[in-house]
Amino acid sequence: MRNVFEAAQDRIKWIFDSFDYVYVSFSGGKDSGVLLNMCIEYLKKNKPGRRLGVFHIDYEAQYQYTTDYVDSVFADDEGILDFYRICMPISAQCSTSISQSYWTPWDKSKQDIWVRQRPVNSINEDNHSLDFWEPGMWDYVLQEKFGGWIKRQLGAKKVACLVGIRTQESLNRWRAIYSDRNYNKLDGQSWTRKVEDGVYNCYPIFDWQTKDIWIANGKFGWSYNKLYDLYYQAGLSIDKMRVASPFNDCAQDSLKLYRVIEPNTWAKMIGRVNGVNFTGIYGGTTAMGWKSITLPKGHTWRSYMYFLLDTLPEDTRKNYLDKLAVSIKFWKEKGGCLSLETIEELKKRGINIDVCDTTNYKTDKKPVRMDYLDDIDIANFKDIPTYKRMCICIMKNDHLCKYMGFSQTKNEIERRKKIMEKYKDL
Repeated sequence: MRNVFEAAQDRIKWIFDSFDYVYVSFSGGKDSGVLLNMCIEYLKKNKPGRRLGVFHIDYEAQYQYTTDYVDSVFADDEGILDFYRICMPISAQCSTSISQSYWTPWDKSKQDIWVRQRPVNSINEDNHSLDFWEPGMWDYVLQEKFGGWIKRQLGAKKVACLVGIRTQESLNRWRAIYSDRNYNKLDGQSWTRKVEDGVYNCYPIFDWQTKDIWIANGKFGWSYNKLYDLYYQAGLSIDKMRVASPFNDCAQDSLKLYRVIEPNTWAKMIGRVNGVNFTGIYGGTTAMGWKSITLPKGHTWRSYMYFLLDTLPEDTRKNYLDKLAVSIKFWKEKGGCLSLETIEELKKRGINIDVCDTTNYKTDKKPVRMDYLDDIDIANFKDIPTYKRMCICIMKNDHLCKYMGFSQTKNEIERRKKIMEKYKDL
């Protein structure tokens, strides 16, 4: 039986045999770093003369360790790497502020308070040739459209973007690969996803565990972001270590570490984005609400949710209510996929559910139609539609309601694009 490393090697071979051009989406984190090292070693041994692209979105505000690691990769190309370091004023998620759902790295109007200077040899607002660029474009939209731009630039027939996500990490990452919207796979490979004609995302290490990443780094002596060493010394488990834009919801708990690890960077971040200091101090505590959230006396979770909504600006409140309405309708009409164990537990609790037989999702779980619950004490709490989960979204400043399983809709993307266009000259 093959191990996950051998399976990933087979996938990488298939990718380079199937595509004219391949590039790795490189964040500076452990997963994309391992994937990049695997590709470099494969090219050296099997495809001499073949080049590999490295795509990196630089978010301006990040650990110096991450910048140093990215710089070292870009400097040590060994003649086979093409670098695309993106320093564009994109819209990036911001969960440190109630009123600010996104922030803009490399915004020239705020150049005097940039966390650091823009790196040389970057693709930026002054020199880019990105024909799809639009002011205020979201980071993930830029990622989706970049492959098509590369394909046009190189005159390639097929381009692959290699993404180092693992389904162990989260439901959202599992869905990125297995969602029923991603039915269009290349040659039936379940770990590929069509982005547009001739452009595919490929996920060669989707089945790896966190321990596999560190086993590979140790066994082969690959370079990695030394920030992880400091995380380990700070007591974080390997499953809790994150290298990401510091203001998104995944980074709230670790934001406080900036104050200790890089106080100079921390000082600049405080003046860069609203709510950073509060989140850095109270992220992961009851002040942020969602880790140890308790119900105030006299409230149900439903009534408490509406109380919280009444404290928010009108646009923010409407956003949450719209998300709630969509979720309620989804669970009533289509149903969410639950494991057989969870279904049996709900039945034992006397919860009224309607279990269906089939689903378009590639899963052993069953679609279940049900009404929203106020709360339920169950092992798979995050899978069940409850008003408590919506309260958690509000208290996390989770504007996209990712905790409820949402991703950004096309209408939201279009609305933000129009707003950015309307006010870009102010």
